[in-house]
Amino acid sequence: MPLTLPKMPRGGLKVGTFVKTASPQVIEVLGQSRLDFAVVDAEHAPFDRLTLDLMMTASCAVGLPLAVRIPEVSAPVILSTLDIGAAGLLVPHVDTAQVARDVIAMTRHRGGVRGFSGSPRFAGYGTLSMAKSLDAGEGAFVMCQIESAEAVENAAAIAAVDGVDGLFIGYADLALSMGLESPQDPRVTAAAERVIETGRAAGKTVGMFVSNAAERDRFAARGVEWIVVSSDQSLLRLAADALVPAR
Repeated sequence: MPLTLPKMPRGGLKVGTFVKTASPQVIEVLGQSRLDFAVVDAEHAPFDRLTLDLMMTASCAVGLPLAVRIPEVSAPVILSTLDIGAAGLLVPHVDTAQVARDVIAMTRHRGGVRGFSGSPRFAGYGTLSMAKSLDAGEGAFVMCQIESAEAVENAAAIAAVDGVDGLFIGYADLALSMGLESPQDPRVTAAAERVIETGRAAGKTVGMFVSNAAERDRFAARGVEWIVVSSDQSLLRLAADALVPAR
């Protein structure tokens, strides 16, 4: 039976959540929900290569597409993440168009710098020809995080890079880069609005993290289409709190 890797859905509002718990069972459970995707947070949570591989096994089992927020921009990290079958990349700290171009080159065999092996999951564990494996490795879904004042200024140039699918607003780091300590500061909100307008004008997907459904709806109305709501940890904590009467 051919191995089927879930693809990141495109077009229209898509809702996911961050996964910060290094357990494939979390993916199996979320796969029973109505979420469109999930993002494994390898930047801020304890995921090594073996654990990420197990998360992708669960992704294939339940058909839930997984993006990975990678811990750093490097060829080995991007190579291994795509080789295990990730449906996409959420790339932190893309501050310039050159960084975006470097990222895209790292995702591509043809015309890029991504090393090739036909043995990983993305290539069907050696069951595909080299040409079909190369085809399978094309078109990785890439979201670039805009999370600095510099990145906001360069957002149009980043969005214009061939292969960049969208811009993802990183509120917390954006606030810090502006010398602020609250993501709700009006200056941060204004910068985020600029990114939303820039991404939409470029015809790219705009994404962001929100804490709850009310924020989801507010930003969806502004044209944000790839929305990461909360995380597995927060969802578990809130559901547990809801079981206990107020006291």
